[in-house]
Amino acid sequence: MSLLDLKDLKIHFDTRRGTIEAVRGIHLSLERGEILGVVGESGAGKSTIGNAIIGLLDPPGRIAGGEIWFDDRRIDTLSEQGMRAIRGRRIGMIFQDPMTSLNPLLTIGDQIAETICRHSDLAKGPAMERAIELLGEVGIPDPSSRVNDYPHQFSGGMRQRVVITLALCADPDLVICDEPTTALDVSVQAQILTLLRRLCRDRNVGAIFITHDMGVISEVTDRVAVMYRGRVVETGKTSDVLTHPTHSYSKSLLAAVPRSDVRLDHFPQLDYREAGDTRAERKVIDLATHWLGRRAAEPAANDTPLVQVDNLTMRFALHHSVIPSWRRSFTAVRDVSFEIHSGETFGLVGESGSGKSTVARMIAGLYQPSFGRIRYDGTEIAGPEAQVMSASMRQQIQMIFQDPFSSLNRRKRVSEIVSEPIRHHRLAQDKAEADAIVADLLEHVGLGAQAARCYPHEFSGGQRQRISIARALATRPQFLICDEPTSALDVSIQAQILNLLKSLQAELGLTLLFISHDLPVIRQMCDRIGVMKTGELVEIAPAEHLFKAPQHPYTSHLLSLMPQVAGQGKLERVNDR
Repeated sequence: MSLLDLKDLKIHFDTRRGTIEAVRGIHLSLERGEILGVVGESGAGKSTIGNAIIGLLDPPGRIAGGEIWFDDRRIDTLSEQGMRAIRGRRIGMIFQDPMTSLNPLLTIGDQIAETICRHSDLAKGPAMERAIELLGEVGIPDPSSRVNDYPHQFSGGMRQRVVITLALCADPDLVICDEPTTALDVSVQAQILTLLRRLCRDRNVGAIFITHDMGVISEVTDRVAVMYRGRVVETGKTSDVLTHPTHSYSKSLLAAVPRSDVRLDHFPQLDYREAGDTRAERKVIDLATHWLGRRAAEPAANDTPLVQVDNLTMRFALHHSVIPSWRRSFTAVRDVSFEIHSGETFGLVGESGSGKSTVARMIAGLYQPSFGRIRYDGTEIAGPEAQVMSASMRQQIQMIFQDPFSSLNRRKRVSEIVSEPIRHHRLAQDKAEADAIVADLLEHVGLGAQAARCYPHEFSGGQRQRISIARALATRPQFLICDEPTSALDVSIQAQILNLLKSLQAELGLTLLFISHDLPVIRQMCDRIGVMKTGELVEIAPAEHLFKAPQHPYTSHLLSLMPQVAGQGKLERVNDR
C-alpha cells in the first residue's frame, strides 16, 4: 500500500447559510520518496485536504465521507490523542501563514527546541544546538544569534523559513507543504526546494506540495493533481500535465502563468466557461467613469518625480543603553536613492531581509528613517525638513501589506474593514453609498458582493489578500505601495488582480511601487526595477534591459535561479551567451 491514500474523501462545512462541500469525493495516493503537487484556484480545497490529513480541520469543517490511510493505518477515525502521536512526529506540516503559526511570546529557538524535545529523547541543550543547525540549513543568517529573537523581529520570508524548520525538525515520514515558498525570494526558494528534494530522496520521505506557483511545481514535483471547486479534474506526471494538459481548466490555468521569457500587455485570464462553470460572468466596468476614477487630488503636472528617495538609511535598535558603547543596532537599509515618476511602476526585488519592505514602510510613513529624505509630489514627508502629512496626502498613498491575515481585523466583517477608510476620509454621503462602494470593490477584486457579510477567518489566504487590495483601493489612491500583493494568490486570481492594477494605472494614471520575489510577475508589471541586497540598492535598470543584460553579478544570480515552467520558453540573457 502507498504511504498515503485518500479514498473518496468528502469534506463539508455546515454554516447558517447551508452546507458547503469543500472537497467532493477525491482519490489521491502518495508513495514514499515521492512529491505530489496539488494546484488550483484559491478556495479549491487544497489546504482543506492538508488540514484533514493532519487532523486540524477548523470547525465547522468535518469529514463527511471517505477514508484517509497513512502507512497501512486508517487515521481519519483516530481520537485526538491518537492523532497527537502522529502529528509532528510522523506527519509534519508547513503552514501557509507563518505569523499565525508562531508563538509571538516565545523565541524562535525555544519553539523549535520544544518541538524537538517533544518528539525525541534530546534534552533542552542538545535540542537548541540542533535548532541552530536546522536554521542554518534553511538559510537563516547568523543562526546562533537569531535563535534568541522573536517572530516579529524576522521578515516575512525569514518567518516562513522558521516554519519550515519546525515542520522538519522531528524527521517526519510525510511532509504537507501548504504554500511553503509563498513569501520566499528565488534564492531562498531554490535552497528550500533543494532541501525538500534531498529530504525525500535520502530519507524516503513523501511530500504533498500545495502551491499556486507553477514554476515550483515544474521543478520539484513528480506528479501533480489539478483541483477545481473541490474536485480533482486531472492528475498525472508533472511533465505530462504541464506540457500536454487534457482538461480545459488545466489548459486555462497554465495559460494564466506569467511568462518569464517575454513581456505581455495583459495577463491571460482563466475562462470559467471553458472550465465548465456556469456562474454569472464578472462585471466589466468602465474605470474612467467608475467611482474609483473620482480621485481627491491630482499630482503636479511637471517633470518632478512623484516620489523621490534620497540617501535613505534605517537603523533598528537591538539593545538600548544610556552608555553609548553598549548600544547595539542593525542597519536594515543603507543609503538607498531612487525616484518614481507619475504613472510609472517601479519594482523592488531582492532576497528576504534585503530591506524592500522597510523601504516601503518608510515611504508610507509607518517608519521614520534614521537618515535621508523622502519627497512626495515635491513635499518632503520624511527628513530634516519634513512636514506633517495631510489627510489628503495620506488618502493618496495606500499600501497593500504582505501578510493579509495579520493586516485584517478578525473581529470585523469584510464590509466594515473595506468601508473604514471610506468613512474615515468621508468619501461617501451615507452608509448606503458606502455599502454600495464596498460591494463594487469586492466585485472588482473577484470576491463578489456577498463576501461583505463574512469575517476574515472564513476566507482562504488568497481571498484575504483580495480583501486587502479592495481596502487599499477604497480611498481612490494616486500612489499604491504593493508589498508582495500576489504572494498568496493562485495564478488565475493573480492574473485578474494584476490586470486590474494595470487597468487602473492606464485609466487613472496610478503610480505603483511594486515589491515582489516573483521575477516573472516583476517583468510583466514594472517599467523600471531596483535590485536590493543586504540593505543596499545594487542596480536600477529598465525592466527588459535588466532581464536581458543584468549588470550586477547579484542580479545575474537571482535571474539564474528563476524557476521555469515546462512548456514556456527559456529566458535568454546576454551574459549567458
